[in-house]
Amino acid sequence: MSSTPATIPNTNPLLQPWTSPYGLPPFDAVKPEHFEPALTHAMREHMAELDAIAANNAPADFDNTLAAFDRSGRLLNRVQGLFRNLCSSLTSPELQAVQREMAGPLAAHESAVFMHTPLFKRVLAVYEVRQRLGLTPEQLRLLERVHLDFVRAGAMLAAAAQERYAQVMQELAKVNTAFAQNVLHDETSWQLELHSEADMAGLPDFVKDAARAAAKDRKLSCEGAITLSRSSILPFLTFSQRRDLREQAFKAWTTRGEHAGEHDNRGLIAHILQLRREQAKLHGYATFADYALVDRMAREPAAVSKLLDNVWERAKPVVERERDMLLSVQSDSGGEGPIEAWDWRFWAEKVRQRDYAIDDAEVKPYFALERMVQAAFDCAQKLFGVTFTARPDLQTYHPDVLAYEVHDAQGEQVGLFLQDNFARAGKRSGAWMSGLAWQNRNGGVTRPIILNNNNFAKGAPTLLSFDDVRTLFHEFGHGLHGLLSNVTYEQLTGTSVLRDFVELPSQLFEHWTTEPEVLRKHARHVDTGEPIAESLIHKLQAARKFGQGYETVRYTSSALLDMAAHSHPDPESVTDWVAFEADILRGLGMPQAVHPMHRLVHFQHLFNSDGYAAGYYVYLWAEVLDADAFGAFREAGNVFDPVVAERLKRCIYSSGNSVEPGQAFEAFRGRPPRIEPLLEKRGLAEPA
Repeated sequence: MSSTPATIPNTNPLLQPWTSPYGLPPFDAVKPEHFEPALTHAMREHMAELDAIAANNAPADFDNTLAAFDRSGRLLNRVQGLFRNLCSSLTSPELQAVQREMAGPLAAHESAVFMHTPLFKRVLAVYEVRQRLGLTPEQLRLLERVHLDFVRAGAMLAAAAQERYAQVMQELAKVNTAFAQNVLHDETSWQLELHSEADMAGLPDFVKDAARAAAKDRKLSCEGAITLSRSSILPFLTFSQRRDLREQAFKAWTTRGEHAGEHDNRGLIAHILQLRREQAKLHGYATFADYALVDRMAREPAAVSKLLDNVWERAKPVVERERDMLLSVQSDSGGEGPIEAWDWRFWAEKVRQRDYAIDDAEVKPYFALERMVQAAFDCAQKLFGVTFTARPDLQTYHPDVLAYEVHDAQGEQVGLFLQDNFARAGKRSGAWMSGLAWQNRNGGVTRPIILNNNNFAKGAPTLLSFDDVRTLFHEFGHGLHGLLSNVTYEQLTGTSVLRDFVELPSQLFEHWTTEPEVLRKHARHVDTGEPIAESLIHKLQAARKFGQGYETVRYTSSALLDMAAHSHPDPESVTDWVAFEADILRGLGMPQAVHPMHRLVHFQHLFNSDGYAAGYYVYLWAEVLDADAFGAFREAGNVFDPVVAERLKRCIYSSGNSVEPGQAFEAFRGRPPRIEPLLEKRGLAEPA
């Protein structure tokens, strides 16, 4: 990819000072062709900074080695943060081409950083005398984490092994990128066109409105369209009376990445798992799971298996009881025949209407997006004293993205929060948090710029399901983890924690979605403004545990698939990973008509990077923590208790990775976590 006059460093907007408030990028000036030269320039600058640290004639100490290392690469972090966000949120063929082109060089640069022998010698020199240096706990944590990062990236391997390790990581980066782009292709290229009222039979108005908006957005000449965005397809599977169309949509949803041709992920899965096995073997581990879990709270696969197996065996009988309820309501409705995977949500909704008098179409008008955003902000203010002020004057990367300035209880600036809520072409599915700047005080004060991405179906107005509300609060919990960070060093900031701890702040924040105090204030009818009725709140509370067997089996089966794939001692011996998946599910006794939350062919948590590889279990691990942590508020008798909230902010939301996570939890809760609150929350506890 060649540079043009518009992309040389002295005119490239990515390499100029970003002078917008909070250092926001100059979104309007940035073009895809700016990224390759900017990233290349930033990598060279970063390596020069590292060379200077390594060449320092003074004896290695914390300040001239560890603190200096933490300050290095700021330009690269800035450019790469924007690049990654746009590739996820607003991609294009041109940006995807840059992504493919730069995947290998960026991975090679990371390997070069952590295999920089003179630099590692200085890190090691400080590490070996760490107990005699009088370091603060945060300084000691940074030193230990940086040393571990070097070791896990191959710094102590022999030269030949280092060379091969770097090749493996470059190849993985390329294949991970291809996997993610294949899933995005299948998600954005498919739609179910609805041409008549008969095609829309059973759909509430909010689903019809979203379908019409999707058809318009995709420039289709049909009445409406169902897409593979979660907020489009799941309501369709819930309400559509057209069983044939439900089946068609469900099969498209579950076979993303499994179509022959250039976007087929089946061969990529095999390649990724083989490369990861080699990565682990170079480090001396039998499997990738063994390697990955060393740097997790779980420590070893046996601990993960113990948790997953416990929950799995408890959930299976619950889901069978739920199936009986579905069959009962099907029979009462005059239906017959087996319930298939594309029928489950449809009949589950009928059970909710019959047994709990809850109709999702009745509930959704109380959950307008704008009100739920304000509900999340209000909870954050009551718990942590932070306020969110809209800044419509700030330019963002898309008109849908809203900016909010965040202040603490004393009125001091905390950071900037960007929220991107709607599904659109060029945006990957799912929901996630990311950042354009991360809080730290090493080399000056840097305030965070935190982003939340959701994929809600845009409407007029946009109405959320209760599951959508939980998603909104979940990602906002991640956002608060980034915004409330209060550490010195960037590498310990915000969400830079162990993977099985990172979901605690997000899942914990979900609890406030079901609190009557929150619902009474913010759940108001979109047309009348009337608050949600007490009777409907009670119904929502009563129905909360219905469907937990189904959702638990779906999630846990995906986590068990992840562990089975990454614990395999010889991935090259597996010739068909789709068949492998089917065999694992059959061996587990997967309940009929219940499908995994994610199949391997589109399991982006596992295969678009290694972040959740051998780690999808972390949501359940963190749920043990969050269910127990919320109990502290219950015990205080106030879900906004200021003493508990202050301790939560200090120990969990603000401490980043400056404290070992087990110690951080115990500092908040006063003891280690217990599993019983999780089992009670999911309705999996043994009967008394």
